[in-house]
Amino acid sequence: MRVDLFDFELPEQNIALRPVEPRDAARMLVVKPEEATFEDGAVRDLPDLLQPGDVLVLNDTKVIPSRLYGLRVREETAARVEIMLHKREGADRWRAFARPAKKLNVGDRIRFGEESEGTACELVRLDAEVVDKGEGGDVALRFSFSGPFLDEAIARLGELPLPPYIAGKRATDEKDKADYQTVYAKDEGAVAAPTAGLHFTDDLFRRLDERGVSRQFVTLHVGAGTFLPVKADDTDEHRMHAEWGTITEETAKALNEARARGGRIVAVGTTSLRLLESAAREDGTIAPFSSDTAIFITPGYRFKAVDVLMTNFHLPRSTLFMLVSAFVGLDRMRAAYAHAIETGYRFYSYGDASLLFRR
Repeated sequence: MRVDLFDFELPEQNIALRPVEPRDAARMLVVKPEEATFEDGAVRDLPDLLQPGDVLVLNDTKVIPSRLYGLRVREETAARVEIMLHKREGADRWRAFARPAKKLNVGDRIRFGEESEGTACELVRLDAEVVDKGEGGDVALRFSFSGPFLDEAIARLGELPLPPYIAGKRATDEKDKADYQTVYAKDEGAVAAPTAGLHFTDDLFRRLDERGVSRQFVTLHVGAGTFLPVKADDTDEHRMHAEWGTITEETAKALNEARARGGRIVAVGTTSLRLLESAAREDGTIAPFSSDTAIFITPGYRFKAVDVLMTNFHLPRSTLFMLVSAFVGLDRMRAAYAHAIETGYRFYSYGDASLLFRR
């Protein structure tokens, strides 16, 4: 499909730079296929919009401080580079986006942090070697630390990776460390938040429990490539970056049993949906899953596992806007976004939510 079909104009004032407080006070646009109009509500209305027996599927990945600033060292010369980790490939290896990538060659060493006298055990310095260069600034790095020691060094030296449409407007601060993490984040490895989950609070979970809506957790380590606009002119020419995901046998069994009883699968976020659809069999049942997924969902895709999707508002020309257009219909989704812009909904990671019912 032509990528320009998924383009739209978004005024800057509609881009959220901070989340609302409390989290579940965000607005939520309800889009149902059988209704011509849209319902304006709030995230806290979610229990009333779902039915007893429905099951929420949430992504429990935890964002790591994956933006690193380093110095490329080559013989007698040096150059500053910015590294955005996006996918772990081993105990001491990550793939990353480098900026400016043209300053890096295979075999170059990058030094992060500073030496501090007598504090080698504190991991205040970290080195990496460029072992591969791909397209679009993508590089593979082998670090001087491995496993938990590398994790600790990244946590010490890295910066929270706020999306560019926020980071370009203001500096990251201490408040973002809590705001850009779901309250149920558990499994470290994401370099971007599963943003639909940012709206949940303990009180909202309590009210969902009372309504008879259960929840299950899956893990998809969100990569930086997920939210990038598509630069190709046709969707067939776009290549998705792979991300690691896990659905346990117990979770798959619980979801299949809930659906067999008539409950709906409600994916919280496009990351949960993409993982569920990657694990779904042709008959709609969900299999255990532990692998990479690079699933790319565009209009014409036949959904097998997910009935309802809760998600934020996405970038124009992005794979995520293509996904929601596949779920609801392109014309319907364009109309929903036009309504959201006109009525002042807040867009992107810290913005408002939408609740989409599959057509």
